[in-house]
Amino acid sequence: MSDGAHRPAAVALVSLGCPKNLVDSEVMLGALQEAGHRLVADPREAEAVIVNTCAFIDTAREESVDTILALAELKRTGRCRVLAVAGCLSQRYREQLFRELPEVDLFVGTGEFSRLPELLASALTRTSADDLSGEPVPELQVSGAGQRAGRSIPGTGGMVKRALRRAQENGRVIAVGDPALHSYPAGLTNRVLLTPSYSAYLKIAEGCDHTCTFCVIPGIRGPYRSRPPAELIAEAEGLAERGVRELILVAQDTTRYGSDLPGRPRLAHLLRGLSAIDGLAWIRFLYAFPGRVDDELLSVMAETKKVCRYLDLPLQHADPEILRLMGRGGSGESFLLLLERIRAAVPGIAVRSSFIVGFPGEKQTHFRNLLAFLAEAKLDRVGVFAYSREEGSPAAALPEQVPQRVKEARCARLMERQAGISAGLNQAFIGRTVEALVEGPAPERPGWMMARTERDAPEIDGVIYLRPPAERERGGEGEQGDRGGGGENPPLIGHLVTALVEESDVHDLSGTVVDARKISRAGAQAPTRVIERVTERDAEKAPAETPLRAPAEVPGS
Repeated sequence: MSDGAHRPAAVALVSLGCPKNLVDSEVMLGALQEAGHRLVADPREAEAVIVNTCAFIDTAREESVDTILALAELKRTGRCRVLAVAGCLSQRYREQLFRELPEVDLFVGTGEFSRLPELLASALTRTSADDLSGEPVPELQVSGAGQRAGRSIPGTGGMVKRALRRAQENGRVIAVGDPALHSYPAGLTNRVLLTPSYSAYLKIAEGCDHTCTFCVIPGIRGPYRSRPPAELIAEAEGLAERGVRELILVAQDTTRYGSDLPGRPRLAHLLRGLSAIDGLAWIRFLYAFPGRVDDELLSVMAETKKVCRYLDLPLQHADPEILRLMGRGGSGESFLLLLERIRAAVPGIAVRSSFIVGFPGEKQTHFRNLLAFLAEAKLDRVGVFAYSREEGSPAAALPEQVPQRVKEARCARLMERQAGISAGLNQAFIGRTVEALVEGPAPERPGWMMARTERDAPEIDGVIYLRPPAERERGGEGEQGDRGGGGENPPLIGHLVTALVEESDVHDLSGTVVDARKISRAGAQAPTRVIERVTERDAEKAPAETPLRAPAEVPGS
């Protein structure tokens, strides 16, 4: 029997990288579950293990290969019969991976996610590479420096080793084609959420049309493709019916949304439609592009209660010469004017940005300009990355590559400058009340809860630690009250509360709950580990990640 729908298997998935990758993982899991497979959280219990990889920068590739090799051991020690590698690493380096990771049975590119149930079914049953619906899988050729024969995977430092005996190559499959073919099915309702039940990401577009010289995403993900507004509204309504209260819009550039669709609907139009959905409390969007933050978007942010006063605005640098070399444009002066306009239009807005230091040609004068900009801009949240030389990117061929030790020193210095700014901005909240979304017990503070304000995106920004209310709120039969420090599912998880801020540090706030507003119709659930997930907080990926919780990639390229 060759149809996997009639041969269900236990399947585990490990998701690496950014929130956009996470959504892909959720869609893949939904398709596998719909095909009859049983999803398990522990890869040791799985007959098929899938790794959804990231290949954006060298540290992400190292993490991906490390994870693949660790899971490959399960083919010897566990139940695993099929190991599949999906996502960006397969798309970019499939030929090298095929040669150097013989333990892997199936490589799935970013344009082939919809075929995963079919591919996995055949991998579980076939005895030859030709046993896929009776036809061999075409190994499509895509040009790129990352595909040159005889080269090991860049950025892994020669770490790819044959940890197991060489697997039989007969029957191994590369399913990698044009990434532009990837699209989400209309009426998508079967995503298996890997986030807590009260919060979910909504991918509004795929691919990228920007020409940033440091970035290879367009080659991995294809051109920018917006999803139709009606499709997104329908998916968001389904998520709200499942208990989602915080919706986070993601794309390579969310502010470009709709530019490729008939009628050219804008992000502002989409935000208005989403805000009308009953049950949603917070809507935020990540990865905005500086040149596309217009007055209409700012008006929606200022006037629409559900849209968080939070803007993720990757600037990447502030020196005009470096920005020109990056293929981005702008300057510190123009960015300061933009920030002034944003803050005037949306009072109280929190602005997050990210920067790359050590870009080819960056000299001390350029770096000093960035330091000066940071001091004047007074950004609320900052992530800093040492430039990663990406094979096949225009910047990789630029002269005057900066030594790694210099890049790391500049990272540390920039983050030290920002630490003082962040501490001062947080201190200004002492004595004020804020609205916060409760996420659960604080592991490092027994008896306390951990929450986020609208100024904090999950996993990349700070939190607010909350003392539970002094008195329990008496409910009906079976109610445990509103104390959030004990039990597997503290009642406040997924609810909004009002808190008085009493302390602060560089990253986080601390305070006391003064009022709770239950916003969940069905009751939010504590985060459950339905499948293995590696988040930005699980691994140190960039030199500056630990100080200010930078994301696992350089966003907004």
